[in-house]
Amino acid sequence: MLKKVARIFLLILVIAAVVFFGFVPGMVDKSKNAVTLKVVNPSKPLWYDSVPFIADLHCDELLWDRNLLAEHQYGHVDVPRMLKANMALQVFTIVSKTPKHMNIEHNDDKTDNITLLSFAQLRPFNTWFNVTNRALNQCKELHVFAEKSNGQFRVITSRTELQKYIADRTTNHSITAGMLGIEGAHCLNDDIENLYKVYSAGVRYIGLAHFFDNAWAGSAHGITKGGLTEKGKVLVKKMDSLHVIIDLAHASPKTIDDVLAFTSSPVLVSHTGVQGVCNNTRNLSDAHLIAIGQRNGLVGIGLWETAVCGTDATATAKSIRYVADKIGVDKVALGSDFDGAIKTHFDVTGLPLIVNALLNEKFNRKEIEMIMGGNVRDFFLRNLPEK
Repeated sequence: MLKKVARIFLLILVIAAVVFFGFVPGMVDKSKNAVTLKVVNPSKPLWYDSVPFIADLHCDELLWDRNLLAEHQYGHVDVPRMLKANMALQVFTIVSKTPKHMNIEHNDDKTDNITLLSFAQLRPFNTWFNVTNRALNQCKELHVFAEKSNGQFRVITSRTELQKYIADRTTNHSITAGMLGIEGAHCLNDDIENLYKVYSAGVRYIGLAHFFDNAWAGSAHGITKGGLTEKGKVLVKKMDSLHVIIDLAHASPKTIDDVLAFTSSPVLVSHTGVQGVCNNTRNLSDAHLIAIGQRNGLVGIGLWETAVCGTDATATAKSIRYVADKIGVDKVALGSDFDGAIKTHFDVTGLPLIVNALLNEKFNRKEIEMIMGGNVRDFFLRNLPEK
């Protein structure tokens, strides 16, 4: 009798493990990265497929246990869908820790959603409780996808590589590329030496803070919302020396002020909205928008509700128009936050809808090509390390 009970109990455990490891991560991915409008072959201008360089500054696909080289019917980005969208470059950003009950106003660093997700996805054991190892694991995955893509996908880490890729793509639009960024310098585990590790792994921009304050800088969503710490100033200097770009997305207003006062390097805001259109603490004030524009920075406008007070292409185009009018059409780009645990109106194949919305905002073709990726290309050509 006891043996029978033990066998039944073991069977239940096996079934539970199969369900947990085999289905739960995918279910979470599908629910968190939903698409509210399924668009098949969206209408687009005849010249859309000849746009030379379409790019997006922010996508969190590497957080999810998904094969980037296979086309999926859920989530927002993969290589086959990038190619369908004529996308030349997607920046893949690394999320290493998020607090439970996350909100845009007030979070601490005491809890972590990613530990359980890493366990459920059967990530390497050393990633379960170490945020630096999580970041390095995600970096490695992107490089592995590139190696397995038979030349269809490559990872860009330098100006020389980007120049070569641009030249290659003029004759072959069946290739696409990615770049690595980090969302939150907390993943350096308070150790400046880890900056060199993530740099060697290919990371080329780092957001100083994500959803909580850390040892380097204050977050717009943190408890104290302080500025750049003394340790943070050392980090910024080291980043400057390596040509690792500072991302001010999620940074507190005080952190933005401190960074702009402390370094003259160009900065970007990889995914955001603007308070002039959608007024909340997550979005950029006019003063910060203008200051970033004055130093030839770049502002990526998102696709989610908090960023643009809407989820369709029209809402995103409205905020893009606001930024272009304030600081110039050469300083605004796409910063979708695809696969960032957000609901969007469309996945990457819906990018033509943004082009249509920009036409409705009275942008001309040249300006639209700048917004849709030309500005990202030029910004990285100016600011990536040479080799």
